[in-house]
Amino acid sequence: MNELVKSLPSPTLPGLHLPSVDTHKGWLFKWTNYLKGYQRRWFVLSNGLLSYYRTQAEMAHTCRGTIPLATAHIEVGDTCHLVLTSGGRSYHLKATSEGECQKWVSALQQAKANATLLMHHSDDSGDEVPVPQEDRTLTQGVLKTLASKLDDLSTCNELIGKHGAALQRSLSELEDLRGSTDSTDKVKAVNERATLFRITSNAMINACRDFVDVAESHSRRWQKALQHEREQRHHLEETIEQLAKQHNSLERAWRENPTSYTGETLSVSQTSCRSQEGDASDENDEAEFFDAMEDSPAFITVTATGNIDYCMSNLLSFSLQDTSGTNHMQLRRTRRSRIPDKPNYSLNLWSIMKNCIGKDLSKIPMPVNFNEPLSMLQRLTEDLEYSELLDRAARCDSSLEQMCLVAAFSVSSYSTTVHRTAKPFNPLLGETYELDRLDEYGYRSICEQVSHHPPAAAHHVTSQRGWTLWQHITIDSKFRGKYISVVPLGNIHLQFHSSGNHYVWSKVTSTVHNIIVGKLWIDQSGDIDIVNTTTKDTCRLKFSPYSYFSREVPRKVTGVVEDREGTAHYILSGTWDDKMESAKIVDSSQGCGGSEGKQKTVYQTLPPKLLWKKYPLPENAENMHFFSSLALTLNEPEEGVAPTDSRLRPDQRLMEAGLWDEANSQKQRLEERQRLERKRREAQANQALEEGEYIEGYQPLWFEKRTEDTGDNIYIYKGGYWEAKERQDWSQCPQIF
Repeated sequence: MNELVKSLPSPTLPGLHLPSVDTHKGWLFKWTNYLKGYQRRWFVLSNGLLSYYRTQAEMAHTCRGTIPLATAHIEVGDTCHLVLTSGGRSYHLKATSEGECQKWVSALQQAKANATLLMHHSDDSGDEVPVPQEDRTLTQGVLKTLASKLDDLSTCNELIGKHGAALQRSLSELEDLRGSTDSTDKVKAVNERATLFRITSNAMINACRDFVDVAESHSRRWQKALQHEREQRHHLEETIEQLAKQHNSLERAWRENPTSYTGETLSVSQTSCRSQEGDASDENDEAEFFDAMEDSPAFITVTATGNIDYCMSNLLSFSLQDTSGTNHMQLRRTRRSRIPDKPNYSLNLWSIMKNCIGKDLSKIPMPVNFNEPLSMLQRLTEDLEYSELLDRAARCDSSLEQMCLVAAFSVSSYSTTVHRTAKPFNPLLGETYELDRLDEYGYRSICEQVSHHPPAAAHHVTSQRGWTLWQHITIDSKFRGKYISVVPLGNIHLQFHSSGNHYVWSKVTSTVHNIIVGKLWIDQSGDIDIVNTTTKDTCRLKFSPYSYFSREVPRKVTGVVEDREGTAHYILSGTWDDKMESAKIVDSSQGCGGSEGKQKTVYQTLPPKLLWKKYPLPENAENMHFFSSLALTLNEPEEGVAPTDSRLRPDQRLMEAGLWDEANSQKQRLEERQRLERKRREAQANQALEEGEYIEGYQPLWFEKRTEDTGDNIYIYKGGYWEAKERQDWSQCPQIF
């Protein structure tokens, strides 16, 4: 008995044996933007986090950004270059020498390995979140109790083994001494050892029971704490999604009374940042960190006494800017929210259309009365209105969930067409259109008209939030008397930076009905096959054509997401003018009722989740060509764009202003000039052919033709546009307007 009691150790506080992480510091060059390029930053690697500052002195007050390495992807580029991808954003860094670069790569890889081991001791983002003292004390107490119980179990285990072996020896000796005179002493010894073994076993069982009870009681509390943290994170994500709406409200207020927002300083009250009930969650692995303005010596300090997400919603809409040596707080650029109302012009439609039946509409001169004040390049760019779907997809760990969001994005591009029956302007050959939304949405888009007959446009989009999109679209349109069908030819490509997943799909047919009699209306019909060429996952979306006699929901879209083995995982449903939902499949069975004797597959799914919902149209949209909020800004004048940009097209600009007669005159002038230019190029080519020379046909300025593996030709962005814009060197651009 005494031996057992003496062998039990006293409880001690367990140490949490975690890998040690050495701090690594030094200067690196970080890519900031196209205007400033690489900027020198002071980087500090510590505890699985890579933080950077403008100077070493800033370490005391202002951190410019933090990169959690636990979820980061480290890629070594060219000489002295490395790229860190985390949370859908890429950080391009450059060292001063190859040796210094190698040191940083080794330190980052070691820190990433250690941070991965530490993941279960920190929150999901990898950041170290301060723990309240009360929770810290309780956690340490629980760890101390569990460690004590483990020590007891270990001691009991050793004693059971020891006394069990002694008992076995005693039994053997008793067997050998059967009938001997000292058998009574041996039996007594065996009884003592058996009693000691029983006591030790009981202690072992009791210690196990105590350990299980403590673990179960605290596991329930930890599960509640984890659920609370998840709810807090969900609340933070919803709050951040509201930032854009609050930002627009502030911009409108500033536009109505800009003088009240200018001056030497702009104070932001933080007293309204009230803390919510429960612990506020600091985890946000989707937050992006940007450098502050280079020329601004001032900075804002936010006291962390209130609800951080509410403070963010009040503060993130502002940016620092230094003007003439004085610090001013100014709002971002205000995008316009309306255009002149559409005038009411009467036109005999049949007098124009009766000679156009069966012809390609791109070859028929049309007055601007049939148009809307946007070019086809701008309509192509308008597909990016719901780019946040791709931002969310870039953060997905599952390729199948990512496919659902990509499918929702492909459907969302048609939502703006439900009331848009007017025809966009046919771009002139060499016409371009840029859309720079780096500040608002993190992407840049450039389009160029690369062919006139047949009309074809090339499009390239790069996002800082983890994806790149490009497409080459040719339009084939026919007038059939009662309706016009528009068939886009070509594929859309989308690639995510972190996973490398590459998606390819095409567009469906658009049909405008009641051309001659009745109210114009538009329908989308056909199938979209989305293929992830990396994982071979697929999704077929079916756009059901509208029928007056059908009981189906109008504009219905359905789809199934399958893996490379053909197993269905998600059901997609919705309408192309409103919303799309996904439902995860949990079971499937063969039912009856299929056509031609085939059995239908019946899926059992979980409750559907909303993937995409259409934004409401702006006020007075019916008098502004039914433009969405993004479409209203596409033709807004902007400084610094190329002279071939659609914003500078005179006929389109006059039509938007309501001067349709002047717009028709300019449209005829531009089309005649384009015909003369085409005839001049054809004459030069014929003359060169007669002389035995070869003149290469028209070559786009910013795109080049390549041949895909399938043998199809596609125009790929070759670069140079944004660099030319930064230099304001447009000498190579043709004069097309």
